[in-house]
Parts: sequence; C-alpha cells; structure tokens
Amino acid sequence: MAEAKELITIAGIQVAPSILNADFADLRSAVEKVATADWLHLDIMDGHFVPNLSFGPAVAKALRGHSRLPFEAHLMVTNPEFYIELFREAGTARVLVHPESTVHLHRLVQMIKASGQEAGVALNPATPLNTIDLVLPELSIVLLMTVNPGFGGQKLIPGVLAKIRDLRQKIATAGLECRIGVDGGINRETAPEVIAAGADFLVVGTYLFENREDPAQVIADLKQLVTGK
Repeated sequence: MAEAKELITIAGIQVAPSILNADFADLRSAVEKVATADWLHLDIMDGHFVPNLSFGPAVAKALRGHSRLPFEAHLMVTNPEFYIELFREAGTARVLVHPESTVHLHRLVQMIKASGQEAGVALNPATPLNTIDLVLPELSIVLLMTVNPGFGGQKLIPGVLAKIRDLRQKIATAGLECRIGVDGGINRETAPEVIAAGADFLVVGTYLFENREDPAQVIADLKQLVTGK
C-alpha cells in the first residue's frame, strides 16, 4: 500500500480532484493521472441525504494502494457515525460531515478526531455559518458547497462568494488555522473568484475529468491561475 504524503500546513492553494466525475470503469488510471494534486476527494453518497448514490469504503481501500495523496471522505450520508471507522480502515486521512446529517455535531467531530483523522464540516449553500461556531476551533477545514450537493456538473451559486468572505473573516478574527474549501462549479473562470473571496482549497471534478487536456496540466493551470506562479 502506498503511503500518504506528508500533509501540507496552511500555505498556498490546494487542489483536490473529486473522482465522482471520473471514469468509474477506470478509476485507478484516473487517480494516477492526478498525482500532482494535494488531496483526493471522495464523494460518498447514500441516496438518502442526497439524491444520488456513489461508492463506499471498499472503493477507497482499492484505490489507496495506487496513490500517495491523502484521501478525504466527504460523507453525504445519514448516520455518518457508522462510517468513520470504516473509512479510517480504508485509508482516509480526513472526514467531512454535514451538520444536518447528525443530531450531535460536536460529538461526531470528536469521534472523527479520536479515530486519528482530521475533521471537517461541509455546509450546503443555505446552511448558515453560525451552525459551526462551537466546532470551528476543532476543524482543519470547512468545505463550503457552491452548489447543492448530489450531482457533478452544476454551476457555482454566486451568492456563496459572500459566505466565503464572511467565513474568512470569522477564522481570522478567531486566529484559527483552518482551510476554507469550495466544492462545485470550479473551473478557470470561477477559481479566481472564490480565491479572491478567501478560499484556499479547491475541490474540482467535472472541469478536471471532462476537460480534454491532461488532468495534471489542468491542476497546474489552476494553481498558476490563482497564484500567478
């Protein structure tokens, strides 16, 4: 099994390919093509919390041996508590959950951290920031959904840009080291907008895997676009 590379501290822009829009008949090849990314983002959907089905820990485990990237599991499922240990065993380094998926968000965050994984919370476009005030100091990342979750290929909801700015101010005021991720509709046009608003972690799916260019080149172009390097 390949070992996950050392996790990067808060500095610069990170890109995380979402394999939801990759060729499911050749996921190994898709993962190998994005080896220059920073994380691999796994969209886990159960058909209940969101209106779509994806895959589970068995797929994560099968891919773990073919990538040196750290894996994060974005749990869009009911009863996420049942999956924390399963994904840890499959090789994930971080788990992200939605507040609406659990009765006790603080307890769930502590459960994730107790498993040895980083904890993150994902907020749907209409979910207010104050939902996570109590747990924000415990998180390594807050993932702001820039589309309503469930399907790839959607357009970014412009109103979320103000939410990104508000979250950046909240994190700065509290003096926290917490990344702001964005997920949904990220491409060459929208990446500079979300970065300017304060995001520093881009989850990219459709634009990356349905682009005719080599995925590694798309990742490099995105980083150059937002950093100027």
